[in-house]
Amino acid sequence: MIIWLNGTFGAGKTTTSRELVTLLPQSRVFDSEQVGFMLRHVLRSVPVEDFQDWRPWRSLVVESAVQVLDYVGGTLVIPQSVLVERYWTELRTGLEKAGVPVRQFVLDADRDTLIRRIESDTVEAGARQWRLDHLDAYGAARPWLSREAEMIGTTGIAPERVARLIAARVV
Repeated sequence: MIIWLNGTFGAGKTTTSRELVTLLPQSRVFDSEQVGFMLRHVLRSVPVEDFQDWRPWRSLVVESAVQVLDYVGGTLVIPQSVLVERYWTELRTGLEKAGVPVRQFVLDADRDTLIRRIESDTVEAGARQWRLDHLDAYGAARPWLSREAEMIGTTGIAPERVARLIAARVV
């Protein structure tokens, strides 16, 4: 099974994913962003705004996740914003065709909370403006995300609590 934690920057995906794997036996975090980092040096001649725009990123995320699950079993928790509906459909369809069940949860917070979290993040401070610039894209994606996923509000809720809510829904 794959538990995909979607939502914009500052929603709590990374922190919640770390908490969630402590609650679910045989689960691990699969950071699909690493696939994008791997492709950067190979595809630097193909300029994109986001590595998700590279078709190989999407197919390699699917194939990598399937291979990891075939190898170790269990559950993969993927904390990754996917705000382009066509990209999400491609990812979900690829995983489903491989026989992998997918549960998508969107971690959602109000805009003021997101801004405060992004601006106070010391780990990804270099990407602060890029992350802030994507808040509007998240707002535009919310309608299709709410159709495709289970929305979980994270405003004022600790990541440990959010992880417990998700764990209760997937067990």
